[in-house]
Amino acid sequence: MKVFRIKYCLVVAGILLGTGAFAQNGSNKYIRKGNDLYKKQQFTDAEAFYKKALEQNSTSAEGSYNLGNSLYQQKRYDDARTQYANSLKLAKKNETKSDADYNIGNTFMEGKKWEESIKSYKQALKINPADEDARYNLAYAQEMLKKQNQDNKDNKDNKDKNKDKNKDKNKDQDKKDQDKDKDKNKDKDKQDQDKKDQDNKDKQDQDKDKDQDQKDQEDQKPKPMPSKLNKQEAERLLQALSQEEKKLQDKVKKTKGNPVPVEKDW
Repeated sequence: MKVFRIKYCLVVAGILLGTGAFAQNGSNKYIRKGNDLYKKQQFTDAEAFYKKALEQNSTSAEGSYNLGNSLYQQKRYDDARTQYANSLKLAKKNETKSDADYNIGNTFMEGKKWEESIKSYKQALKINPADEDARYNLAYAQEMLKKQNQDNKDNKDNKDKNKDKNKDKNKDQDKKDQDKDKDKNKDKDKQDQDKKDQDNKDKQDQDKDKDQDQKDQEDQKPKPMPSKLNKQEAERLLQALSQEEKKLQDKVKKTKGNPVPVEKDW
C-alpha cells in the first residue's frame, strides 16, 4: 500500500503591524477559508482561495503548500509538485520542508517514477528521521524499482530469446531455401545431362544412318563385269603379257648399262 499524507497548515491570526502585516493578515484569511473548503473536499474552490492568498502574499509557504494539496487531490500532480517545490524554498520550519519533500515523493510515485520518489523520501527522512510514513513509502518505492528493473531484464531476455529463435528460424528457412535451390539445380543438371545424352544418341543415329546411306550408295555402284574369257584364253593372255613385260625390262636394263659420254676438257 502507498501512504499519502496531506497536512493542513492553519495559520492563527494575530495582531500584526505594518503594511506587510496587513497583507499577511489578508493572505491568512484566504488560507483559512481554503482550508475549510478543503476539509469539505471542495478542492477546486479551495484552490481558488489559496491562489488569492498567494496574490496577497507570494512568499507564503503555507499558501503554496496548501495549493499543492488541492491540486494533488485533483490529480494534477505536475502542478502540485511545482507548488510543493515553491513551499520548500519559502518554508522556515523543518516540518513544512519535510512534508513538502514527502509530498513531492508522492507526486513522483503517482507517475511510477521510482528513482525520483526515492530521492524525495530520503530527503524528507534527512530532515525528519522520525517520519515513519516517509520510511514506508521509501521501502515501497525501492521494491517497485527493483521489480521494474527485473521486469525490464526479463523483457530484454525474452526479446533476445525471441531474436535468437527468429534467427534460428530464419537459418532453418535459409537452409530449406538452399536445399530447394540445390534440388532445383540438381534437377536442372539432370535435365541438361538427359538432353546431352539424347543429343549424343541422335548424333549416333545420324552417323549410323549416314554410314548406312554410304553403304547403300556403294552397293549401288556398278560392279565389274565378269570376264568372258575361258581359262585357256586367260592363261595365253597372261603369258603374252609376261613376255612383253620381260622384253621391256631387258630393254630398260640395257639402256641403264650404257655409260653417258662426256666431252674432253683438254
